[in-house]
Amino acid sequence: MRRLFVDLCRELHADHADRAREFGLLTAFFDSLCSSFKPEAYSNWKVVGWIETLNDLVYFLDVLSQLRSEPERREFAEQLLDKCQEKLFEHGYLDDLFPKGQPKASGLEMRLFALCRKLAQELAQESLWFDPALPGQWCHQRKIRHWDVPGTLTDNFERGEPAGAIAVDITGAWCQPPKNVRRAMRPHPSGRVVYRVEPTGITVKAGKIISPIWSGWGGAGQWQWEYHPPTIAAHSDRELLTVGPTLVYSKNRQPRTVKPTDRRLVARIARAWQTIRSAWPEGHSVLRLLTSRIVPLQAKGVVSFSYRHRPGLSFINCFDRGKLDLIDDLIHENSHHHLNLLLRKYVMYHGDHNQRIFYSPWRRSLRPLRGILHATFTFTMGALLFHRLSSWASGRGGAARWKKAGLTQRDLHRARFRCVEEVESLRYSLQDLRYADHHLGWLTGSGRRLVGLLTEAIDQIECQSKRFKREVYRGTFGPALQKHIRELQRARRTYGPVRLSKA
Repeated sequence: MRRLFVDLCRELHADHADRAREFGLLTAFFDSLCSSFKPEAYSNWKVVGWIETLNDLVYFLDVLSQLRSEPERREFAEQLLDKCQEKLFEHGYLDDLFPKGQPKASGLEMRLFALCRKLAQELAQESLWFDPALPGQWCHQRKIRHWDVPGTLTDNFERGEPAGAIAVDITGAWCQPPKNVRRAMRPHPSGRVVYRVEPTGITVKAGKIISPIWSGWGGAGQWQWEYHPPTIAAHSDRELLTVGPTLVYSKNRQPRTVKPTDRRLVARIARAWQTIRSAWPEGHSVLRLLTSRIVPLQAKGVVSFSYRHRPGLSFINCFDRGKLDLIDDLIHENSHHHLNLLLRKYVMYHGDHNQRIFYSPWRRSLRPLRGILHATFTFTMGALLFHRLSSWASGRGGAARWKKAGLTQRDLHRARFRCVEEVESLRYSLQDLRYADHHLGWLTGSGRRLVGLLTEAIDQIECQSKRFKREVYRGTFGPALQKHIRELQRARRTYGPVRLSKA
């Protein structure tokens, strides 16, 4: 990430200096920021997300330059729409550029310009708070009297940050504005403000109110707004897990607001984290390495999720799901972080192959290759988790350990069922991945090795779970398991290799 940051700064200076100045982006400050980050910061969700946004800005600035010299704008718009759908599907860029989902060339230049300006503003605002002393030092060294940065004090759903607050450093700490600033913001739902950076500190102009946020000189300084340290759920010499505010969704399954997280919920997350540590130490070692922050979701019908460009940040539905689900979701989202890291290091498949031709046993719909690869990887980790939990609850002291974790006997039956169910689903998708490799030629050597390792893991789980597989068939979840197997058989007849060869 550091190399990417350096390359992006160089490209901004060389190719887009005029446009950056037009957007109020002082790219020379980014050079100082790059030097100030410690090596470990380049794996932090917040820093990585910021660099990825900078990468997107540079990409769209390139696109804007190309568009202005492009005679066939309709074809250009079609190619850009395909790019957004395949590569940038996690972002809202598609809505910004093609609000009707159609490759409309008319007005595209204006929409691109507006998107670039928005990204530049977000980058400039967030850059001020990684280290609030740094902007003032930079202004002093450059003999700049002041630097005005347009911004907002609205909530940020992607980062799980509440309205009116400023998220500072990279730990999850935040600052709360005084009452006069909050009053000044009430008539202005857009939350627009202007931050002024001077050698002596940073102030904000909200309406007619000017409020100092950070005051200092050189490397020293202090917060003028009320400082709140991060909420910590787990902490040791080798791990730090923080919990952010709760992201609340409306009935139409869209983010509505961000609110403080109840301390009891933090305790629930800490307990689930500890259960994984006790039941599956190897899995927990990967969990603590790759997950650093949890944002609780209050969203009925919305599953937990994470973003490729914000590694370590997991949005977990903690409200309409039980304790076993919370444990499962922690591992599941961490597995997405794990595979995303591998995909940064290795090319697993040729092209994107965005065709939705593979049946997903989990979504019960057709998915592209990348979706099947992600699902197979993450649900293999889920099968491993449920197997380890089932073993942990067995033998001497198992029942006591299970009860201490706050789990019930039904949770144990369900964990065993989920283990067997996942093995059946994974067998299905592993067959499709092997077909994509051997018959379609879509997997690389790295992808083939990964599929081989996942197959070995499932072979081992299936062998070791035979002793409780019969119990699942005879128990409460037996009918559900049999139904699931029939659905997989029906899907294979409908979407199997014969049909794939014709796709």
